[in-house]
Order: sequence, then structure tokens, then C-alpha cells
Amino acid sequence: MIRLFKHYVPHAVVWLALIEFCALLGAAEGAWHLYAWQAGFDAGPLGERALPLLTFATANSLAMMATGMYGGEGLRSMRFATARLLAAISLGVIFLSVLGFLLPTATLWRANSLYAMGIAIAALFLIRLALTQSAGTDAFRRRILVLGAGPRAARLAALAATPGSGLDIVGFVAMSATETTVTGAVPRQEIASLSDHVVALGAGEVVLALEERRKALPLADLLRVKTTGVHVNDIASFIERETGRVDLATTNPSGLIFSDGFSAGQRISKVGKRLFDIAASLIVLVIGLPLMIVAGIAVKLDSRGPVFYRQPRVGLFGQPYDIFKIRSMRTDAEAEGKAVWASENDPRITRVGRVIRKLRIDELPQLWCVLKGDMSFVGPRPERPSFVAELEKALPYYAERHMVKPGLTGWAQINYPYGASVDDARVKLEYDLYYAKNYSPFLDLLILLQTVRVVLWPEGAR
Repeated sequence: MIRLFKHYVPHAVVWLALIEFCALLGAAEGAWHLYAWQAGFDAGPLGERALPLLTFATANSLAMMATGMYGGEGLRSMRFATARLLAAISLGVIFLSVLGFLLPTATLWRANSLYAMGIAIAALFLIRLALTQSAGTDAFRRRILVLGAGPRAARLAALAATPGSGLDIVGFVAMSATETTVTGAVPRQEIASLSDHVVALGAGEVVLALEERRKALPLADLLRVKTTGVHVNDIASFIERETGRVDLATTNPSGLIFSDGFSAGQRISKVGKRLFDIAASLIVLVIGLPLMIVAGIAVKLDSRGPVFYRQPRVGLFGQPYDIFKIRSMRTDAEAEGKAVWASENDPRITRVGRVIRKLRIDELPQLWCVLKGDMSFVGPRPERPSFVAELEKALPYYAERHMVKPGLTGWAQINYPYGASVDDARVKLEYDLYYAKNYSPFLDLLILLQTVRVVLWPEGAR
């Protein structure tokens, strides 16, 4: 795994993205020469067309990230990758067309773009086909040895068994006689040298999953393993890295206190994020205004009641504020005056409301909250005060999610469906803590790109 701006990405995925970026550059260059040959003029030096080539490659690479081509399913399934590839190139071309209207010299000519799109689709298809036919998903798998054979180790076994996990657990070592949850674990006393055992199994990483670490931490063994060049990690950090969540079951306060995260409050980060929020919200408000007008008319025609509604939410440092949304439920949705979790196929949602919730159009008025500074473009989902009071009692570290501004979209929103229970809230809290702990502009960019995927292919919206 490579840590890019605090966020982990598998080595193979980074290499694949670089190879495909080069393929996109090659497709744009090939299209330029093809058009020059067809039109009968000299292609000219490479430096004169470097900007359009880079623009084409960058736009389509970002579109591929946005459509999920570097996610687990995109790496496992050729059919999935092909469908998302076509969608990604289409999105890239649309973006380049708009950019070409504003900055004509920054993009390829229309004929060049058409040729480049065809060449790019063919080249990227062949790259993915070669990958699946040769290395397949094995190129993205990492060999792990687990020290421990109790319930924590069993959790790692379940994680590795998840489709697309990229993990290959080569063995378990029972560090004490009381660890019997995982069958087939090798007792530590039967291994003469743990470091030699790690090397013999070809493990690239050792994960410590002991049930009790006090007076049981095998420091000498771990030091010897570390000096052989094998990475050593504890279960909490490992699960956080692999799942993009701060695992509440294995995390303790000292682990959070002494980690290198939670730096979103730094002055430069805050200023940069605020400037982006203002610019992005103004742009989206202008673009989304026609959608809000159409949605408002549809809401008014579909059901009685106001087009917009306001509702109290909990913001930065637990301070309350009001959000604004386009109404998607009946006006008597909470007739008893008590906050109710939204559920799948919620009968309180109107016909128009179901559509605008799927497309996230009902969220657009919250851009006013972003402009005012109550919210950010990216951050944890803002919750109602009554839910917050309930969840702070039920879930550890819940108050820590309010150390960053709530957002229109966020790490939890793109990775998990809309929360409808305390159990859902627990999982979403794990994602929110990961975001607060590992915030960076790079992570915000990934979230914004993946938001496109969620909007185009609604996954779990309620």
C-alpha cells in the first residue's frame, strides 16, 4: 500500500492508473498524428500540443476515478470495467467540450477528440483485458500473516474473505493457548523462528491481532520480523487502512491521541478549504439553479405544502444551525413532533421526492449553508440534535465527528447508505472519524469524484 496524502492506495492500483494515464496520452498523440496525416499537414513539435494532450489524459483519468474503475468491482469484473469505461470517456469528453468552449487552446480539436476517444477506449479495454487474463485480481492481493487466533484474528479472516478485499492471509499463529477461535492456527511454540516462518510463507506484512497485549506483546519476535524488511502493523491501523474506517471495536483513545491524524484544523488547510467551498458552491448554485426551479415546480404540483423546508442540525463543535432543503416528504411526515429515522422505501416520501432524493437535487439548497460557512462542501453528514443526543450516549467518540464542518457529501456518504438506525450510525461514524483523522485536499478530491459515481449510479440512497 502507498500512502498518498494520508490516504492508502494499493501499489498495483497506482501503477495501473499511471499506465492508463500514459495510454490516454498516447491515444491523444496518436489521434493528433492521424488527423494531421488525413488533413495533409505537418503534426508539428510535441511541445506545441503538450497542453491539449495533458488535458485530455487528466480529464479522462479523473472521470475513470469518478465512475469507480479503480474500485474493487472495476478491478475484478471485465464487464463492469467496460461499462464504466464507456461512461468515463463520455464524461471526459463532455467536460472537455465545455472546457474547449471556455479555453479553446487547452483542448484537442473536435475531430482530434473523436479519434482520441476511439483510440483511448480500445487501448484501455486491451489493458484491462490483459490484466484480467494474465494476473487477474492476484496482482492486487497482498500476503498477510496474522499473529493471534482469537476473535480479533477471526475478524481479519472475515475481512479477507470479502470479495475484492485484496488480502491473502497465508497463516495464523496462536500466540497463547487460550486463542482457539481460528481453526488451523499454528501454536507459537511449534515455530522455531518467527522471522524465518514469515519469510518461508512469503508474507509481505504481519498483523498483530492479540486479544490481550499487556505482558503478551512478542517484542523480540516483532523486532526480528521488522528487520527482515516485512511490515508490522497492529489490527486497528490495519483495518483502518484496508477499509477506510476507524474501527471502533479495536481502537482505543491512546491510538487516536498519538496518531499523526486530525490535522484539519491547521490554518492553511482551513483557508484553502474555505476558499474552495465558496468557489464550488457558487458554481454549483449557478449550474443547479434550473434544476432547483424544475424540482420546486414538480414538488408544488405533486403534493400540498411548501417547496422548501428548514430543519435544525448540529454543526462544527456541536453548534446548532438550520439547513434548507427541497421538500421530499409529506408535510405530516412527523405529525407527532418526534424525529424519525428515514428508511428504505419510506412511505412518507412523495413521488417527486423519491426522484430528487435519488439524484440528490433536494440537497442543493444547502449550498447556501456552505456559502454562509455553516457547512463545507465535503464533511460528515449533519445530524439532527435529537439524533446526536441519542448517538452520543450509544457510540464512543461520536462527539469527535463534530471537530470538522458537516458537508453536502462526505466519506461516509459515498461508502455507506443513508443511516436508518444506531447500527448504521456506528458504521458511518467509523467513516467520519477516518475522514476527520486523515483529512487532506487529496481525500476531498477523491470524495468529490466518487460523489459523481453515487449520483449516476445511486447506491443506497434513501
